[in-house]
Amino acid sequence: MSSKTALANATIAGSLAAALAMIAAPTFAGPKLPQPTMDKCFGIALKGENDCGAGAGTTCAGTAKTDYQGDAWKYVAKGTCASIKTPKGTGSLEPTKS
Repeated sequence: MSSKTALANATIAGSLAAALAMIAAPTFAGPKLPQPTMDKCFGIALKGENDCGAGAGTTCAGTAKTDYQGDAWKYVAKGTCASIKTPKGTGSLEPTKS
């Protein structure tokens, strides 16, 4: 095998490995688009399942570090947030300290 062929094969293999890694890696998205029929409900998202807002050191959606994090929100149907119960209390339309 020539050095050109070996280099080409290595480049293809490296590109394939990089593409597979990108597909398998979790993605962190920005905030979801505004949804007029929904409310942002803080303190109800499970770890890594928030739609956005997750405090300092996080990028946004999917970055809540704990379950029911008070500064992370999920969209819920309008008017239902305060009725959602968690082990830390009910949902809130404003960020909480819990």
